[in-house]
Amino acid sequence: MKINFKTCTEEELWKYVASHLKSRGIDTVLVGGAVVSIYTEGAYESGDLDFILTNFFVKNLPQTMKEIGFERKNRHYVHPECSHLFIEFPKGPLEIGDDFNVIPEEIEVEGKKIKILSSTDCVKDRLATYIHFKNRVGLEQALMVAKKHPVNLASIKDWCDKEGHAAVYAEFSAHLRPV
Repeated sequence: MKINFKTCTEEELWKYVASHLKSRGIDTVLVGGAVVSIYTEGAYESGDLDFILTNFFVKNLPQTMKEIGFERKNRHYVHPECSHLFIEFPKGPLEIGDDFNVIPEEIEVEGKKIKILSSTDCVKDRLATYIHFKNRVGLEQALMVAKKHPVNLASIKDWCDKEGHAAVYAEFSAHLRPV
């Protein structure tokens, strides 16, 4: 797989990095704002890609990232030709709020299955940002995804209820309705 680091999108970089990691036995799930970028087809740009490692005992990550030109700078991985995007590996486990039963979507890239939050879980993740950090941008991102991709509204409502924030679902769903 070839990539132009100077002009690549979040989606292109995700597929490139995740498939490389997978080829070295490192399984990841893409989470966060880059998922919003992918589901909104670039209408939102995050500037970084957050990968959750599904195995806690990965020892060769820096070397594996170096194989494709990424150097570790503090907690980020940067590529000298990719000044518009960087990569992070936030600590796991994969969770959204208090929900640890997150099942990511899998897509195949060059014969390797790589993982990303589903559109429904992406909405929950962005609503979690809104709930826990009082960041209205999280609500706006959740709405962007829900307006472009099919989501399971019952699952989102149930998640909001379990998080103790039924009012957030009410606000979210009110903005989804046509005026």
